[in-house]
Amino acid sequence: MIDTHKMVTRFIAVFAIMFGAVTVTAGGSALFLKSAQEMAGNAVPFVLWFNFLAGFFYLLAGVGIWSRQRWAAQLSVMIGGLTVLVFGAFGIHIFTGGLYEPRTVAAMSLRSLVWLGIAYQQRALLKWVP
Repeated sequence: MIDTHKMVTRFIAVFAIMFGAVTVTAGGSALFLKSAQEMAGNAVPFVLWFNFLAGFFYLLAGVGIWSRQRWAAQLSVMIGGLTVLVFGAFGIHIFTGGLYEPRTVAAMSLRSLVWLGIAYQQRALLKWVP
């Protein structure tokens, strides 16, 4: 018999690891490579640094999700919450006249939805299943 919950969990783990690898690579390039910095345009430094550093935690969460560790579920909730907070700070930056790249709005929306979704999927490990 196919264990669909296990398959979904494994898919999410692999997705989190891939998302983390892409995030670290893209963020590292934008932070440390001159050519990528020019392409980044009006990137907001605190958002860029947060996403780069968060990418390492995406990798860690993915490994923990694969092995169904409770701490990975807690980490997923933390990543989702912090991403939403940084997105809110980014919104304040925009509304106070700060320069930004419009694609960052889409990227932060995606990151927020992904990690809130992963946290929701992992909720059974936290014993707060509605």
